[in-house]
Amino acid sequence: MEQATTATKTGNIFDWQVLSRLMQYVRPYRRVFYFLIFLTVATAALGTLRPFLIQQMVDVSIEQGDMLGLNKMFGLLLVLLVAHALVSYLQTYFGGWLGQYIVRDIRVDLYKHILNLRLKFFDRTPIGVLVTRNISDVETLSDVFSEGLAAMIGDILQLVFIMAFMFYIDWRLTLVSLSVIPLLLFSTYVFKEKVKKSFQEVRTAVANLNSFVQEHLTGMNVVQIFNNEEREFTKFKAINQEHTRANIRSVLYYSIYFPVAEVLAAVGVGLLVWYAAQGQIEGTISKGALIAFIMYNALFFRPIRQIADRFNTLQLGLVSTERLLKLLDSKELIADNGTYAPATIRGDVQFDHVWFAYNDEEWVLRDVNFSVQAGQTIAFVGATGAGKTSIINLLSRFYEINKGTIAIDGHDLREYDLKELRRHIGVVLQDVFLFAGTIKDNITLGSKDITDEQIWAAADLVGARRFIERLPGGLEYPVMERGATLSVGQRQLISFVRAMVYQPRIIILDEATSSVDSETEELIQQAIEKLMQGRTSLVIAHRLSTIQKADRIIVLDRGEIKEAGTHEELLRHGGFYQQLYQMQYR
Repeated sequence: MEQATTATKTGNIFDWQVLSRLMQYVRPYRRVFYFLIFLTVATAALGTLRPFLIQQMVDVSIEQGDMLGLNKMFGLLLVLLVAHALVSYLQTYFGGWLGQYIVRDIRVDLYKHILNLRLKFFDRTPIGVLVTRNISDVETLSDVFSEGLAAMIGDILQLVFIMAFMFYIDWRLTLVSLSVIPLLLFSTYVFKEKVKKSFQEVRTAVANLNSFVQEHLTGMNVVQIFNNEEREFTKFKAINQEHTRANIRSVLYYSIYFPVAEVLAAVGVGLLVWYAAQGQIEGTISKGALIAFIMYNALFFRPIRQIADRFNTLQLGLVSTERLLKLLDSKELIADNGTYAPATIRGDVQFDHVWFAYNDEEWVLRDVNFSVQAGQTIAFVGATGAGKTSIINLLSRFYEINKGTIAIDGHDLREYDLKELRRHIGVVLQDVFLFAGTIKDNITLGSKDITDEQIWAAADLVGARRFIERLPGGLEYPVMERGATLSVGQRQLISFVRAMVYQPRIIILDEATSSVDSETEELIQQAIEKLMQGRTSLVIAHRLSTIQKADRIIVLDRGEIKEAGTHEELLRHGGFYQQLYQMQYR
């Protein structure tokens, strides 16, 4: 399980490189960003003018009995309040707007990148971690702009404006008001460090929860078949308890820090009133100054308390950004540099001294050599782990070979445009995956170029029309996730239609009939015979009865070709194939 990091990769408070990468997503909306900065400055300035105006109203207009001046100042104060409310609204709205659009763009880029990653990446990366990256981590970034960066800049500017007004009004009262600041800054620093650590633990716990829930919901049938509900529930409670503990720790730090900050703020006000009262008695401090300082004191301590929270929001956003950038920078992409894109192919296939390993030099295929002429059917047999499925994975370029060459019609696979290559190859797997949607959606996979007539033609060829027409709504019948409402045979037939609707020149069948009943198998076998006519076919099957008519059968063992020939030739040879045949029919 991937764990969340507790610091940026450079160890600095901020990783400026990560921040600069994040700001690249701001460029399309730079006008909004600049407007947001202006609004942040305006909010900070307008928010600090009120106490100063009230001080002027008291010391100038009220003390001198100037009612006209008082009315003007009161009108100006109302205008200021309305302007501050409007600017605050715009700042909040555009901060959230900018955050959401940046989140949208990053999520689109991230998902597009994930779609082009090699299957090897998914073999070792938990799906729940990728879900966390694409959903939770990306969502955290919106807070960087709405509650983090802009808000923290606004808080800092507000502190600067407040201190400027305070020193302008009375420097002595300013020093008294700031006397408790060192204690507040120290408590803020401790709070920031503690909350940062607890938030990191929360992010790790969220990733663990996502991975566990996704994996076990997908494998719920296995959990229930083996009566493992109680043990899995115990595991879930442990993971969930750790998530709760991490959140409770952050709640604890908040519950300690904010009362401490309130007490320190109250002490500051108390010292201010005590000192100002003496100045009032001695006539050295005006009433307006005292009122203004009490208001400034409240305004001053609020952004200091918030800055710690903003800081953690910003840093968590940057940590999430670093994770996302690490995923976006992953080099495990399928190389798609080929430009060869023929309108059609013959279907000649050649494996020339092919070596392949999923992990470094743990060879799955060893020096594999064979060729298939267009229109021929070649079958692969062998024990589990012999390398049969790896061959078809390589032909579709789901994985890259380590050594050797794979060619179609004499052209190296890497010369082909990847989309065009796969357009000519139809694949039917043993484990059929159907998406939530209609039967039509699962056949066309969203392609607008495929008509209903083409779907029905492929269904007629496979023999799937009858069962599809019996379903409520026919092609519009809603399929649940993974095809839960359909039988294994029905899902298999739909996968045949899905493969055939594109009219591929090369057909790959990976245990295509191993999970269906005898009646459906007979139906599929009839369809297969029609499908193979005029097409190059590569068939993997444990049931040797399904491949006896193949033009050639290749026997694999531990990644090496042991035998090759027709069914009759291999039986006469008396080797691996004969042993497999006798084991099945004994």
